[in-house]
Amino acid sequence: MTQKTNRIIYYISTGLLTALMLMSAGMYLFNHAAVSNIFNTLGFPSYLVYPLAVAKILGLVAIWTRKSNTLKEWAYAGFFFDFLLACSAHLYAKDGEFLPAVVAIILLITSYIFEKRVFSAHNG
Repeated sequence: MTQKTNRIIYYISTGLLTALMLMSAGMYLFNHAAVSNIFNTLGFPSYLVYPLAVAKILGLVAIWTRKSNTLKEWAYAGFFFDFLLACSAHLYAKDGEFLPAVVAIILLITSYIFEKRVFSAHNG
């Protein structure tokens, strides 16, 4: 693939991931009661809702700014485990709501792979 194609794929996947995370964080912050109910149904404590919303926003900042490679890598890893846990929790609860987590995992992996291709040291 050309460098231009790699950039397009990176920005589309990262942009869609960002939209998904901002919508999620927004729900966590502004619809706390409903999200807390879902967390409790899935077996998670509701006190995790606000910290997860903040973590999602900070993770996006780390990915987009790329100021610290370590923070960016931790953000990708944190998102991966968050999405994997969400997917498994929904599958275990048999509520049929696992698809957004699967989409998020696909967008995350695509963003990660193409971030490496676009911003690697030998590509400039």
